[in-house]
Amino acid sequence: MSENTQDNSAQAGAGAAAAEILPFTSSTPFTMGIELELQLVNRRNYNLASDAVDLLTWIEPRDLQKQIKLEMTQGMIELNSDVHTRVDHLIEELKGLRAALNRGAQYLNIDVSGGGAHPFQHWNEQRITPSERFFHLHEKYGYLAKTFTVFGQHIHIGVPNGDDALYLTHAFSRFVPHFIALSAASPFYQGADTRFESSRSNVVRAFPLSGTAPTLTRWSDFESYYDELLRMGIVASMKDFYWDIRPKPEYGTVEIRVCDTPLTIEHAAHLGCYAQLLARWILTERPFVITNDFYLLYQYNRFEASRYGLNGSMALHGSTPATSSKLPIYQHLLDHLQDLQRYTQNEAEQLTIKRLRHLAEDRLSDAAWLRQTFTERGSLNDMMRLSSELWMGQEPPPYFQ
Repeated sequence: MSENTQDNSAQAGAGAAAAEILPFTSSTPFTMGIELELQLVNRRNYNLASDAVDLLTWIEPRDLQKQIKLEMTQGMIELNSDVHTRVDHLIEELKGLRAALNRGAQYLNIDVSGGGAHPFQHWNEQRITPSERFFHLHEKYGYLAKTFTVFGQHIHIGVPNGDDALYLTHAFSRFVPHFIALSAASPFYQGADTRFESSRSNVVRAFPLSGTAPTLTRWSDFESYYDELLRMGIVASMKDFYWDIRPKPEYGTVEIRVCDTPLTIEHAAHLGCYAQLLARWILTERPFVITNDFYLLYQYNRFEASRYGLNGSMALHGSTPATSSKLPIYQHLLDHLQDLQRYTQNEAEQLTIKRLRHLAEDRLSDAAWLRQTFTERGSLNDMMRLSSELWMGQEPPPYFQ
C-alpha cells in the first residue's frame, strides 16, 4: 500500500503530545490494500532469476513503477495495490499490475509466479538487492537476510486512530490460523516436501523482532515502548518489527503479514476482503478483552495452521478451563464466514464469502494444488512452470471459481 495513497486528511490520532514520538495517521476505516511478494523464475529450469532490478526498468506505463518495488533479494518483486473499499475494484487493479509485470518479464525471458516459497532455490545462492537498507539488513542479520527469500501477502486495513489499531492488531491474532490455512502455498522448501502446508511461516520466525506485538492497548503506551527501543538502537523504524500483525502508523493501517502469496490474484483479493469483513465486525462489536494472557494458545494454533492447513486444530478458551475446547480450523472458519454475512455490503463481498466457504468445505488449498501437480508431473521444475502459468494467466484455477 503506497504511503501517498492513504487518506491523510482526517483528524489527528490520539494524544497530541504523544504523537510527537510516533504519530498515527488517521485513515478511512475498513479500506483495504494488499502487497504481494512474487517469484521471478527463468524459463530454462524455473529456478529463481536474479532479474528484479532489470524488470523494474521495463515496467510500462511508467506510473505503475511506484507500485512495483524491489525486495530483499533479486529473485523477488513486490506489487502494491492502491487503497480500496471494494474487492472487485481491487481485482481489476491487480489485473492491470499483473499485465504490466507480464509484459516486462517477456523482455527478460522470465516468468512470474505466486506461492510462498520457491521449491528448490538455495538461500546461499541469492543476491542481496543493491540498496542501502538491504545491505544494512544483510550486515545485521547475516544469513537470515538471504533466507528471507520467501514470498508473502500483506493485507492493510484502514483504521481511524492508534487505539483502534492496537485493538484490531490483537483481535486479528485470533484469526491468524484462518489466514495461514487459507493462503498456504509453500509445501516445498530447499528441494524437499516439508510436510507443512506453509513452510514460509517458519522462516519469518527466526528474526528477533518477529512473533506478536506486546499486549498494549493504548497508543500512548505503545509510543513509550517504541521510544525505549528507539533510544537503545534496537529499532530505527516500524519496519524493524517483523510481527505477524503490526500497526502501521504512517499509513493509518493494521497490517496482517502471515499469508503466503497465493497462486492467483483473485485468491489474494478475497483474503483482503475477508480481513475487511473481520475488521468491520471486530471494531463494531469489540468481541474480545485484551489481557496479558491473550496469546496463551496462539503458538499452538499458529503451528497447527502452518503444519496442517484447514485440517489443523484450533484451541479455544472457554469461560473456565473445563470448558476450553478444540475445533477443526475449517469448522471455525465456516462458522465465522456464516456470521460475517451480515457485514457484507455488496455482491462482490458475498462472492468472497462463497469462494472462501468453498475452500473450507472441501479443504482446498494452493498447497494441495502444488503437491498434486508435483505428483502428476514428477518434477518441481515443471510444477513451477505450471504455477507461473497460473499466476500470469487470465483465469483462476477451477477449484477457485
